[in-house]
Amino acid sequence: MTGLRWGILATGGIAGAFASDLRTAGLDLVAVGSRSQEAADAFAARFDIPRAHPSYESLVSDPDVDIIYVSTPHPMHHENARLALENGKHVLAEKAFTLNRAEAEDLQALAAERGLLVMEAMWTRYLPHMVRIRELIADGVLGEIRAVSADHTQLLPSDPTHRLNALELGGGALLDLGIYPISFIWDILGAPTTLHAVGRLVETGADSEVATVMTHEGGAISTSLSSSRAAGPNVASIIGTAARIDIDTVWYSPTTFRVVLADGTVHETYTSEVEGRGMQYQALAAERLVRDGILEGDILPIAESVAIMGTLDEIRAQIGVRYPREEV
Repeated sequence: MTGLRWGILATGGIAGAFASDLRTAGLDLVAVGSRSQEAADAFAARFDIPRAHPSYESLVSDPDVDIIYVSTPHPMHHENARLALENGKHVLAEKAFTLNRAEAEDLQALAAERGLLVMEAMWTRYLPHMVRIRELIADGVLGEIRAVSADHTQLLPSDPTHRLNALELGGGALLDLGIYPISFIWDILGAPTTLHAVGRLVETGADSEVATVMTHEGGAISTSLSSSRAAGPNVASIIGTAARIDIDTVWYSPTTFRVVLADGTVHETYTSEVEGRGMQYQALAAERLVRDGILEGDILPIAESVAIMGTLDEIRAQIGVRYPREEV
């Protein structure tokens, strides 16, 4: 262990899940920062955190904090992560990493300039079942991968004023939900060589459904579907010439999968045994990288997070979604 001392920036639901999993893993959670002392105090009491800061500025200037977990909504990630980096803190920022590629590139450059780790909190990549899937692919069990598909579909609030539907807050299915299948496809197949996206917009101009068809190096095809207005199966498949992997619902959280050979024989069944939600694995990875003096992650390099934001930018361009701050 590096003995990194963690601070959590913001106190919403995802911050609570992360704090709980840090405690599960026995990591050193020392501080939390909110926009009010009352909220910070309540969160600190809930998770037995020694210091509660009444502002993000106070949190990132705390000399006893080494790394900041940024858990605000994605339109704030750039500003909040930049604040932490400017104050000499390593950063683990929630996904989607930023609002667009330009913001992601800025954080990448600043972290490199300051000699700090900045990492996207795409927790799915670090889960044990995904580690095993990458091992199976590397061992050639699937043969040549021909296709990958994944959906992330939920029935979420339709209130036009809700963050999910407000363009000024980066609302829409793509950045909240679509980031999961798009990052998964990148993980398995790499960058797309062609991309076609279609979407459905709600009255606010935010996307409620987005589907993509992409091709990748070697000719493999990927498909993804995201929706914030309807709950689907939330499963994923990786299809190869020798076998396929079927990942059960909910594929992006600790779950089960099967390796099915071309003749229908089940070659392997994997069942996740994870304590808590499973967000601790990304934190452990961040600690390992800092310990080893590596500022460009291996499971999800920051350069790949930047490039994925570029893919999301292209999808939004094709479906006609632009955020107000991008009009400037």
